[in-house]
Amino acid sequence: MCGIAGYIGYRDAYPIIINGLKRLEYRGYDSAGLILYDKETIKLVKTKGKVSDLEEKISDEISVSGKIGFGHTRWATHGVPNDVNSHPHYSESENLVIIHNGIIENYDTIKQVLIKRGYTFKSDTDTEVLINLIEEIKNKENVKLGKAVQLALNEVVGAYAITVFDKTKPDEFVVARLGSPIAIGIGKDNKEFFVASDASPFIEYTKNAIYLEDGEMAIIKIGREVRVRNIKSDSLVNPDVLELKLSLEQIEKGGYDHFMLKEIYEQPKAITDTYRGRMLVNEGLIKMAGIDDNLQKFTTANRIIIVACGTSWHAGLVAEYLFEDIARIPVEVEYGSEFRYRNPIITDKDIVIAISQSGETADTLAAIKMAKEKGAFVFGVCNVVGSSIARESDAGAYTHAGPEIGVASTKAFTTQITVLTLIALKLGLAKGSISKSAYHTYLQEMELIPKKVESLLAINDKVEKIGSIYKNATNFLYLGRGFNFPVALEGALKLKEISYIHAEGYPAAEMKHGPIALIDENMPIVVIATNKGHYEKVVSNIQEIKSRNGKIIAVVTEGDTTVKGIADHIIEIPETEEALTPLLTTIPLQLLSYHIAVMLGKNVDQPRNLAKSVTVE
Repeated sequence: MCGIAGYIGYRDAYPIIINGLKRLEYRGYDSAGLILYDKETIKLVKTKGKVSDLEEKISDEISVSGKIGFGHTRWATHGVPNDVNSHPHYSESENLVIIHNGIIENYDTIKQVLIKRGYTFKSDTDTEVLINLIEEIKNKENVKLGKAVQLALNEVVGAYAITVFDKTKPDEFVVARLGSPIAIGIGKDNKEFFVASDASPFIEYTKNAIYLEDGEMAIIKIGREVRVRNIKSDSLVNPDVLELKLSLEQIEKGGYDHFMLKEIYEQPKAITDTYRGRMLVNEGLIKMAGIDDNLQKFTTANRIIIVACGTSWHAGLVAEYLFEDIARIPVEVEYGSEFRYRNPIITDKDIVIAISQSGETADTLAAIKMAKEKGAFVFGVCNVVGSSIARESDAGAYTHAGPEIGVASTKAFTTQITVLTLIALKLGLAKGSISKSAYHTYLQEMELIPKKVESLLAINDKVEKIGSIYKNATNFLYLGRGFNFPVALEGALKLKEISYIHAEGYPAAEMKHGPIALIDENMPIVVIATNKGHYEKVVSNIQEIKSRNGKIIAVVTEGDTTVKGIADHIIEIPETEEALTPLLTTIPLQLLSYHIAVMLGKNVDQPRNLAKSVTVE
């Protein structure tokens, strides 16, 4: 949640910061603000609304000169979205200023102590409490800013990524992280530095970056190397300087109206990139270092526990079917937010697979740490190289989906399923639970999936027309069975996220246990009815819906005639193996949600109240 973008160096800071905030707006967009320092005064502007609102306000209020500054785009935690609660926040003296991503859980206790010492507060935020605590310690202990930040952070409980500036030290920033990501871009000869929640704000300026680890802080000063310390021990840390692989073209819309649509259309390439170099069809091999190096752990595991949130949790549900059907390994799928708090039984014979697009999901990250403490082997599946989950895991696999900017995940889902399918196949072959002929058939079919996704993208206009018929519906029901039950959940989630239409996903057979009461002539029901698995059972469910005048949108296999004679609308997918159908059935559901949201005038890429990466509880 929230985006941080900062600069200190020889260039004009404003365009770097404002463009950086635009690239980070997917992380939070209920308010925005920035500071600039022009060697004399701090110029601070902030406002409720989006970065475009901030730009407009800045043009009316201040000059944009200055070589130092930072900005923030907010997803509100403490304090409603308004001008006052927006970041940055001053200390009481206005010598110090801070931006903050995260939550300080014991802020109220600290606030009451500071009030007794004479401090006053203008906002309702925990962040203003933190900057005043830093100032109190700096003055009371007569220490430099870096030391004051360190001492203050040892008194707080919670999560944070912060950037702090002191106008009496105008050539440096102090940054720190615990639970929320922060990247430091390093310019040539240490003449300039960039600070951001991820590398996208500074990718055109430098390819070199340091990602702070949890519990680390850095003092960034022009003309010298970044100094990183452990916040608790005060020991110096030798940070790794990574070379960024991200390109500017990857994070632009490329002619599409929305990032979400671009990312839907990127799925054929993303799926190919995910299995490229791993799946060698002609040789009949799947090469995955994280599995190869730990194969015995997987094949002898008592069970696999999958932890994830949101769309990644749905990918985990698909994986449950894959692992149990192909590899014959028992699987439990857990919400990270519940798993971490319910005192689960975990042993050193368990494998925990953590799935997260960003690799920063707070609940999933906390679940990983708990699982490791209990002796489990942790395998991470994420998209962002160098992310917290990637670093915390014992081994893992990247999805190679490329940047996903749209808040509603699309290519993250299909690439996660791709990675999990490869793992299931590799384990199934190693255990002998799948025949060699079936294994080779799966590889051949996997290789064809990107082309089949392309064929589904070609019926975009048909899906849009269906969307136009039902765009004013107030409720949707999504039904699926077997491998496609999680796809029904994911389809419903997509519609809820971006169109704000209430939708529920259910196993088709469960319709009779409650949801059937909702069905009438005004209720659209999306049914995934491919010709594999429990086809006849799903057909019976469709007939039950039709007899109650429900409007049926059916996703079927090409050539289907039975459902075509019953449903109001048919969307055909190419033939494939049952276990691979989620990679295809999800595509028209993504398009349906997208078009309905656009027709309703919703902000598809930045739906209300949501942020891309949930880095706080």
